[in-house]
Amino acid sequence: MPSLEGKHIILGVTGGIAAYKTALLIRLLIKEKAEVKVIMTEEAKSFISPLTLSTLSKNPVYTSSYNPETGEWNNHVDLALWADYIVIAPATANTIAKMVHGLSDNFLQLVYLSARCPVYIAPAMDLDMWKHPSTISNINKLQSYGNFIVNPGSGELASGLEGEGRMAEPYEILEEIKAVNKNQYPFLQNKRILITAGPTHEPIDPVRFIGNHSTGKMGFAIAQTLAKAGAEVELVYGPTAINPPSGANISLHPVKTAEEMYLACDKIFSHMDIAIMSAAVADYTPEKKENQKIKKNDSVLNLSLKKTIDIAATLGKKKTNNQLLIGFALETENGLEHAKGKLLKKNLDLIVLNSLENEGSGFGYDTNQVTIINNRNSVDSYPLLDKKDVAKILMEHIYKILHDSRI
Repeated sequence: MPSLEGKHIILGVTGGIAAYKTALLIRLLIKEKAEVKVIMTEEAKSFISPLTLSTLSKNPVYTSSYNPETGEWNNHVDLALWADYIVIAPATANTIAKMVHGLSDNFLQLVYLSARCPVYIAPAMDLDMWKHPSTISNINKLQSYGNFIVNPGSGELASGLEGEGRMAEPYEILEEIKAVNKNQYPFLQNKRILITAGPTHEPIDPVRFIGNHSTGKMGFAIAQTLAKAGAEVELVYGPTAINPPSGANISLHPVKTAEEMYLACDKIFSHMDIAIMSAAVADYTPEKKENQKIKKNDSVLNLSLKKTIDIAATLGKKKTNNQLLIGFALETENGLEHAKGKLLKKNLDLIVLNSLENEGSGFGYDTNQVTIINNRNSVDSYPLLDKKDVAKILMEHIYKILHDSRI
């Protein structure tokens, strides 16, 4: 059974007597080495205290969009993007109905409506409520939205009745999460993905080179995220001080120059299902590399440069209908216009635009602010996010393309 170590889990607690069980659920998740953040509805606080759940989760408990103690706004979008999983337990009939109809009258609903991750719902209610046609219809709709239902068990209910409606036990909810996690991204299972990352160094002489400030962080985050999701990753990366990700699903191909990167990509591209060109490849390279260090004899050094091969454009000409090709564009002005031009010129299916104009975005940062454009002219812009979260968003875009084209 797969581990939940390092996973970010939001536990939503709503107003039912089964809320007392969430204390044990948190303990089980923490034992799995997951990081847990709790969101409670106002009604839930009548059944178990926020202090209890905060103590067990080792994180503050969210109860509203506004934090009266600090005067700060709790950002539901950031919290939703932080999560690898959302678990709503217990989920009352009232909350389930709100989820179906997209109501957003509490903080938990706001986070749910902003979620991009798998959502697990553990219903808890009385027998007749569970069997009511409206509840049955709502459960079916939630499943059709892609949510996972952890069905309630049967036993003595708070009303004194015997029957279905009793929330699944915490260990059952945990096992359900771990079981589904095994095939969380089935569309990526065994997909062969080429990823380029980092800079290239174009030698002038044995000492000097032409390069850029790329660290490889974005490409490495993508490689690690897709490999964890089950893809077979071929990572071609240029010189960087950061250690590349490792794992059973990642094969490493270190290179130095643009030509070496192209040759490595060209060798394996025909065997790939997807190629993601996130490397910052030098556009020019010296026409001649000196064998000895150039001495500082003159006040001016003239270098004759030639264009390097455009790896993405070259692969775009070879791309088959069964392959996806994704490019990156780093711009300092007219970014959207230039990115759309590259998308068409290079025969890309998707392009990720990032800009040095945005603080915290670009080379060297752990964060990035991107706009993603597909070949159907759909444009989606995102706030400043951790590069791991950007990788997750890119994965969702890949899913949409694969789903639409039935590759």
